[in-house]
Amino acid sequence: MQVNLPLPQVSATDFGDDEAEMARYKEEGTARALALGNRGPARFGPDGQLDPEILDAYWKQGFYVFTNVVGEEERQDIERDIAEILDRAPVSPDSKVDKHGRPAMAHDCEGRAFRLTRPLADPLGGTATNESRHQVKMLEPDAPDGAPEWFMQVMLGPLQHSEACLRLHAHPLLMRITESINGPDFTPFNEGVWVKAPHLGASVAWHQDGWTHWDSPDLDAGTHGFNSMMQLYGCDAANGLWVVPGSHNMGKVDISTLMDETGSDRLPAGVPLICGPGDLAITNRQAVHGSFANTSDNIRVSLNSGFHRRKSVLDVTSGGIHNPVALYDDAYIRRRARLIMYAIDARRQRFPDETAYVYQPLADHADDYHWDEAAKADIHDYNLMDIGI
Repeated sequence: MQVNLPLPQVSATDFGDDEAEMARYKEEGTARALALGNRGPARFGPDGQLDPEILDAYWKQGFYVFTNVVGEEERQDIERDIAEILDRAPVSPDSKVDKHGRPAMAHDCEGRAFRLTRPLADPLGGTATNESRHQVKMLEPDAPDGAPEWFMQVMLGPLQHSEACLRLHAHPLLMRITESINGPDFTPFNEGVWVKAPHLGASVAWHQDGWTHWDSPDLDAGTHGFNSMMQLYGCDAANGLWVVPGSHNMGKVDISTLMDETGSDRLPAGVPLICGPGDLAITNRQAVHGSFANTSDNIRVSLNSGFHRRKSVLDVTSGGIHNPVALYDDAYIRRRARLIMYAIDARRQRFPDETAYVYQPLADHADDYHWDEAAKADIHDYNLMDIGI
């Protein structure tokens, strides 16, 4: 699939004195990733649940790559919307206008939307941001000639700005995978569009996502849920997410000590997600994961949707990172989950011959959720009710 996005044209760059070691690390990591046995098409048993071999591989490694989930027609829909998102992004973190001087997308939203970063930077590593979970700073290559001062790293709450992203949210395979892992009463977490532009994409320091349940007596490998990542163009060791296999079973990990032992940000056990266009990767939120600055020629665009078990979030008070602190009671969860219902109906309208997923928690009220102009107004600022734990 040819990339048709409005991207800055910049010169090439690399990791300088660390380039040779980075190249070796990426090559060896790719070989480790492809040998794990946790990739392939989604397969389901007679009970409608994921094949036990797939579930076993996911629970062993903490991530899985499902191949060829999203077809070319849908990817083209998504690409058109991503092009508009990039074109209408604000020019700086505090700006309300885009590069054309127009009101930027999401300028009227209260919830978090665009996160812009300096080219090839690590804005989170070693800071107190996000519960201090990004413990150590990643290597920051020099920005290339022609680089903009700021570039989009992620857009949050995209379902209100892109119908293609909304439709993807209810892809039947994604929904069935989620049900198999989190149960039929699963709840949403949050959504985002991540962009790793060539020679510009910033890093995300190694971290674990969860923060509320580490000391819970009921903690297990799935307590903090998982993130799904559909890859629009694919990803590799240079621009993709890296994961430490099995680390979702280790409890709260002292990442700082791990990095001190290696003397660099190249964790020896880490492996990259290797995906083709339309592949869907899922990663346990308790797994140690992160990504390096993208000095390659290839872009990564990941469409993320996160999901929780209902029992992990019901009547929990949390927030502060993805949403204001709130009590996640039944009414809160049901209202946030309406995005799944709108997505199912939007998908039905776009792909009428597809068998729609039935979301059990709200199935008895399906007739209340029609994707139309009123629904578009209803989901404005929906991500103020994200469910972060």
